[in-house]
Amino acid sequence: MNSAATYQEAVTTTRALLAEAAQSGEPEPTAMTLATVNAAGRVSARIVLLKQFDERGAAFYTNYESAKAEQLAAHGQVALCLHWKKLRDGVQVRIEGTVERTSAAESDTYFATRARDSQIGAWASLQSQTLPVRGDLDARIAQFEQQFAGKPVPRPPHLGGYRVVPDLIEIWYGQRARLHERVRYERVDGEWTTRLLYP
Repeated sequence: MNSAATYQEAVTTTRALLAEAAQSGEPEPTAMTLATVNAAGRVSARIVLLKQFDERGAAFYTNYESAKAEQLAAHGQVALCLHWKKLRDGVQVRIEGTVERTSAAESDTYFATRARDSQIGAWASLQSQTLPVRGDLDARIAQFEQQFAGKPVPRPPHLGGYRVVPDLIEIWYGQRARLHERVRYERVDGEWTTRLLYP
């Protein structure tokens, strides 16, 4: 199998598992751990939602002024992990790679799909900054509700997407006696390869 076909297999398998997870009863099948590193080498992890996955990579959306955005600017290599406990005997997909911003048009398209309350919240939240009292956030929500009353809510300039461009995709299938099946797709010297790993 050539390099392009190997990568396509990794993408196709991951997309099929995402679709299967959505039908499996998983409460949030697109929830994934995002691990980042700051300029000092400190690792952080949090849950974000996978919004698109295709041959270009895995996209999620966030505040460009948040702590995670600062870390992504400082160190562009990241790791993602999706885990579906209700799918088969448990399935995990790990993705590692470099991050890039999505286009403004893609971010606009995504933002238009959010509920209006969530759109207002994106304007009101100073993500990762200190919130002295909860009432301050409530006041900002009221401010932007009034500002955009009776009209569509535009995407704030500080909200947009990131895409993780993979150089590694590993798919882990749970098996009895912890003898799990692990299939690793990896780009080495510009070429995609695949191999099995011991559990």
